[in-house]
Amino acid sequence: MSENFRLGELFCGPGGIAVGARLSEFQDGEDVYKITPTWASDYDKETCETFARNIHGQSLSESVDSVFHEDVRKLDILKLPKCDGLAFGFPCNDFSIVGESKGLDGTFGPLYSYGVKYLKQHQPKWFIAENVGGLSSSNGGRAFELIISEMKEAGYKLTNNLYKFENYGVPQARHRLIIVGFRNDLNLTFKVPAPTHKDNHVTSFDAISYPPLTLDSPNHDFTSQSKGVVERLKHIKPGDNAWSEDIPQHLRLNVKGAKLSNIYKRLDPKKPSYTVTGSGGGGTHMYHWEEHRALTNRERARLQTFPDNFIFYGGKESVRKQVGMAVPPAGVKVIFEAILKSFAGQDYETIEPKT
Repeated sequence: MSENFRLGELFCGPGGIAVGARLSEFQDGEDVYKITPTWASDYDKETCETFARNIHGQSLSESVDSVFHEDVRKLDILKLPKCDGLAFGFPCNDFSIVGESKGLDGTFGPLYSYGVKYLKQHQPKWFIAENVGGLSSSNGGRAFELIISEMKEAGYKLTNNLYKFENYGVPQARHRLIIVGFRNDLNLTFKVPAPTHKDNHVTSFDAISYPPLTLDSPNHDFTSQSKGVVERLKHIKPGDNAWSEDIPQHLRLNVKGAKLSNIYKRLDPKKPSYTVTGSGGGGTHMYHWEEHRALTNRERARLQTFPDNFIFYGGKESVRKQVGMAVPPAGVKVIFEAILKSFAGQDYETIEPKT
């Protein structure tokens, strides 16, 4: 029995989840199981423009029935289109260890509830929710317990796992807590797919170098580096940051307690990159392992596994933010494939979930 699951998204970002969904088609004999992105919403206009043009092939102004540029707090959840699967990577700002970790007490922490509200009202067959690993410990663990409890009360059987995406073919150490829920009446249980690249990581060198980028590659704009930054980078080895012992004293940064940070950190070409983020100030642009410069947005997009024909719209800083907030398509593709195989009744290699 073939099945085409209609996908809806809250907090869609530029389209990483949608790209991964499209790539996850599974065929079982004559039966085809696939996921088709139908509608999505996000509060940022340029992010919505990127999503609309890449996922629906039309501008945001033409995508009035499929891409909703709106703050989720102003969306009429009841009037959103129905879907078979819902994805919502609710904002991680208040759950990230990089931020102030306000959890549910922050501005963004409570926004997960709009995804739960959609689940209660529209009852899709399944959902996938994504956030940073810090969610499980936020507010002393109470935030995670509350979120899980409300998702279960909405009528879903849950499987939670902290995915280390470098073990699934993503050339980046990006660790995300992902919750998959199957509607109770379906009598299905989602099982965590086993890593596909645990012993053969894709390196940052592999991702950025092949195939070679050209000067006219989309979003491949170079950042102008000051003489001071170039001089500092000359003394930083691959994999090291601005606190390298090789840096002369006059070029070292006077910032306490940050020796393990990613400030002016070069990539190690023999390993997956460190986590791509949406920030871009204070030496956090991410830096090439050999050339004395920050990575371009296209290089960062490659670390996020976006195809080169996926074009980000907006100014350079907006694009930097969009790339950093996205879910890596190659990572989420593995999860979507496991969802499709679950509905097809097909076995696949699994591991025990860990959070």
